[in-house]
Amino acid sequence: MSFRRRGLVPALILVIALLVLLDQRGHLLAPAQDDPARYEGRSARVTRVIDGDTLEVDLPDRRTSRPRTRVRLIGVDCPEMNAGAGLPEPWAAEATAFSRRLVEGAYVTLLIDPARPRDPYDRLLAHVELPDGALLNRELLAAGLARAEDRWPHARLRQYEQAELIARRAKIGVWSAPAR
Repeated sequence: MSFRRRGLVPALILVIALLVLLDQRGHLLAPAQDDPARYEGRSARVTRVIDGDTLEVDLPDRRTSRPRTRVRLIGVDCPEMNAGAGLPEPWAAEATAFSRRLVEGAYVTLLIDPARPRDPYDRLLAHVELPDGALLNRELLAAGLARAEDRWPHARLRQYEQAELIARRAKIGVWSAPAR
């Protein structure tokens, strides 16, 4: 067997393995996106709050094959718990504690924007409705613990920007002096 053919076989095996992996992760040859139909209006228990704007719910995630679905709150950006050098940004601990207090262990309703159901990290993008009908996304903004984010356009963007503006004017949370 020539040198060219010996190199071609492993390369071909590698390409096939990569294609299979991409298909299993839902990035290739996947059926039409069914996230809106699967998650819209679904009630789920929050099993873990990762940070202010990211949580996990007790619904299996078929797309990522995880036992729980990781949810990223659409339209808000909280300070990061693991920013540069693994250190939290100012107000990250407060935003995380706020979300934990409102949703950890509680049943919430997921509201999905069909135009953009996932972010680049394969997290489900959602407005998270609390048992009292309020939205966690908006509550974080009103408490000054998040910034309105327009990276992924959505129907509630103006409402979220207004909640941020009120918190800014009141100089609360991230809009006040840095957290200690």
